[in-house]
Amino acid sequence: TDLLNENKSTGPNQSEDLFQYSLLNNKRMTRLDKTLKTPESISEKLDTLSQKRTFLLLTEGWCGDAAQLAPIINHVAERSDKLELKIVLRDENEDLMNHFLTNGGKAIPKLIILDGENNVVDSWGPRPSAAAKLVSDYKKEHGVIDAEIKKNLQMWYNKDKGVSTMDELMKLVSE
Repeated sequence: TDLLNENKSTGPNQSEDLFQYSLLNNKRMTRLDKTLKTPESISEKLDTLSQKRTFLLLTEGWCGDAAQLAPIINHVAERSDKLELKIVLRDENEDLMNHFLTNGGKAIPKLIILDGENNVVDSWGPRPSAAAKLVSDYKKEHGVIDAEIKKNLQMWYNKDKGVSTMDELMKLVSE
C-alpha cells in the first residue's frame, strides 16, 4: 500500500491504468482476506501434510488474476505449519520468471513449489484449470482477451470462492 499512496504500481512500467488496476486489486485482496473459507476437506488435507514446502509466488500488484489468487494461496499457507509463502515480483526476477513461462509467456501469478532444500517440486498457475479453460475457449472463439472475458472471469472467481484453487494446490502438496 506504500506504492499506492504514491500513486504507483509495482514494476518498472508506471501508468494510470496500472495504478488503477492496483487500487482495484488491493480492494479485491482485502475482501478475499476477510471472506475466504477453508472447506473441511481442505482443512483435513492440510492437517495431514508431513513435508515442508515453500510457496514462491511470482506476481505483480496490477495483475487481476493475482488479486484473486494470491489471497487464496496465502490462506492455504497460513493454515499449515508445513507451508511457507514467499512473494517476489516478476519484473524484478526476470531470470526466475524465464524458467517458468506459460506457453512462452510471462503469465502471472506463477507459484513455484520448493522442498526443504529449495529444490523445485512443482509449479502452478497462472490460473486454476477451469478458469484457464474459460479464457482459452474465449480467446479461440473471439481472438482476443477483452473486457467481456475479464468480466466473465471475475464472475467465475466470485462464484468459485477459491475452492478450485485450493483443490489444485492440495493435489500439488499432498503426499
